[in-house]
Amino acid sequence: MAKDSSVLDHGSGSGALSLDFANTIDWHASAHPKDTLRGYSDLVEWSRRRGILTSREAAELPTGAEAQGKVGVEVMAEAARLREAIYRLFSNAWHGRVAREEDLETLNRNLSKGMSMARVALEEGSFRWGWKCDKRTPDMMLWPIARNAAELLTSERIQQVKECANEEEGCGWLFLDTSRSGNRVWCSMTSCGNRAKFRAFYARRKNQSLEAKS
Repeated sequence: MAKDSSVLDHGSGSGALSLDFANTIDWHASAHPKDTLRGYSDLVEWSRRRGILTSREAAELPTGAEAQGKVGVEVMAEAARLREAIYRLFSNAWHGRVAREEDLETLNRNLSKGMSMARVALEEGSFRWGWKCDKRTPDMMLWPIARNAAELLTSERIQQVKECANEEEGCGWLFLDTSRSGNRVWCSMTSCGNRAKFRAFYARRKNQSLEAKS
């Protein structure tokens, strides 16, 4: 089930960049997860739409055969490792489980690389984070994702990070609960919320039927 109308807008709406990235896998906690980023070109376009890359930066990154070759394969492999590390770190935190050391190592590897390349840039009269790199740095979109994850993990906002309560089907969607009540449990009411309501309704009807027959 895709939770957004556009595959390349997938994951948006969680409230944090790193959680959006983790959510580019549908049904993450199930036995049949679905990766919505099919290759390096998808990763570049997703990053551009999320504001990680400017249009110019995206245009300078490898495309075509190069994106499908060794460069793209290596970046996608590291992106997959980072994405799984981010998902497990926040999922384990929400469920009260101890973080895996290898997940922290993966996050810190990408974080340290990004920190060594970070700089402040002036673009169209506004300051923004930039990078001391060129088009030969195809993994640059992973650095702000790692930084966002690190900032969120070490802030008080980590208490707001939740995983969708649809454990029965293994939704695995992560989100920041910024609701006034702090009682949000579903990725969205139009998705897992409605599915849960239907299951509850069906269970009540089944129990009523069994009681009527007894």
